[in-house]
Amino acid sequence: MYQILLPLHSLIRWLVLISLLFAIYRAYYGKFKKLDFSAFDNTIMLLAVKILQIQFCIGIALYLISPIIRYFLNNFKTAVHLREIRFFGMEHITMMTIAVFIITVGSEKVSKAKNSQQKYRIMALWFTIGLVLILSSIPWPFSPLTSRPGFRAF
Repeated sequence: MYQILLPLHSLIRWLVLISLLFAIYRAYYGKFKKLDFSAFDNTIMLLAVKILQIQFCIGIALYLISPIIRYFLNNFKTAVHLREIRFFGMEHITMMTIAVFIITVGSEKVSKAKNSQQKYRIMALWFTIGLVLILSSIPWPFSPLTSRPGFRAF
């Protein structure tokens, strides 16, 4: 199961990033051009949130079965001092949980907003904050925190 979920999680990361970037682009574009919040914008927002939530569920499943996390939990006093182990055991999951929460709450606030400009402003703000958290917590190949390949093979 781990050998399937890990590459899937790595692949879906790119869908999350693309969908969030596009949703944020639409939010800023609509805000600055003073457009009406369209059904297309709503669909883009919901699609980005659903992809993110699917990714989060896969991440939680990985967290439960990962040998790295098992080591972290079973050897906490030692593991908390190991940068890579601590990153996945605490930092990655904490930041991603916060990011998913922020983006999900933001999408709910957009749904309840009264006018198009409020919808675009809320979506731009909340999705941008969430994306910054996500970008800071991905184990990029160039990351000083811990690195993983950009793509994993199945």
